[in-house]
Amino acid sequence: MLHDLVDLGRYPIDRPDSPAYDRMIEDLRRELDQDGCAVMPGFVHQQGIELLVSEAEAVAPKAHRSFNRTNAYFTKDDPRFGVGHPIRQFYDRSNAFVPADNFARSGPLRRIYEFEGFLPFIRTALGEPDDRFFRYDDPLADVIINVVEEGKGFPWHFDTNNYTVTLAIQNGEAGGAFEYVPNLRTSEDENFDKVASVLDGNRGLVHQLELRPGDLQIFKGRYSLHRVAPVKGRRRRYVGIFSFVEAEGMCGGIERTRQLYGRVLRHHHAREGLRRDQLLD
Repeated sequence: MLHDLVDLGRYPIDRPDSPAYDRMIEDLRRELDQDGCAVMPGFVHQQGIELLVSEAEAVAPKAHRSFNRTNAYFTKDDPRFGVGHPIRQFYDRSNAFVPADNFARSGPLRRIYEFEGFLPFIRTALGEPDDRFFRYDDPLADVIINVVEEGKGFPWHFDTNNYTVTLAIQNGEAGGAFEYVPNLRTSEDENFDKVASVLDGNRGLVHQLELRPGDLQIFKGRYSLHRVAPVKGRRRRYVGIFSFVEAEGMCGGIERTRQLYGRVLRHHHAREGLRRDQLLD
């Protein structure tokens, strides 16, 4: 059980047949429908936060760091568009991820991810069917920690997957706010004019979240432009990332895995190409 980590009285993910569970799901679905983002404040209680911070501090030196310049779409420059077009606006991006094989099965982060009621809870909140929602079968990437140090952040972008499930573990001394513009594009319309307006500094559509340690966030990032503002101060920002996919047995691609984690395993070669779509990422 997760009593030493999760506030199960407030968030009864262990009691799916209870009225409290149904109310929790209704609240989350309403937030996701309205805003593409749902936050569960204090999902992990103070004792659990302390365990997670201790684990994060122990594994942070094992983070793999990579640096590049990217646009909001993770694509190459395209000279067919004008200089100010969103596709042609590139920003420095620094990644530091602790690979999943550094987290013990008995550790707090993996215990949450592998708790038998966690996947069904996330799946139900998102309204996904049983046959299109699985744990990521990737020994380096199923559950990871993003480490953000002073001056680092994450530039404006859209996600390549439909949703992200994250757990705030530790904030920097300042900065590091999560900023997003919900539903800025659709599957039929990139809405480049509005994207360009946000990239140029228009804050009128921007929502800002100051996530606190212990907060669980479910976010639909495929259509919502978002970023993490730069962190200030010497204290590092830690965020746990839980990965779920739509194809059973799906694993990260060889090249992308090498970029993000610095290495690949036999498992990645064996599972290469096992996915439902033909997207590059």
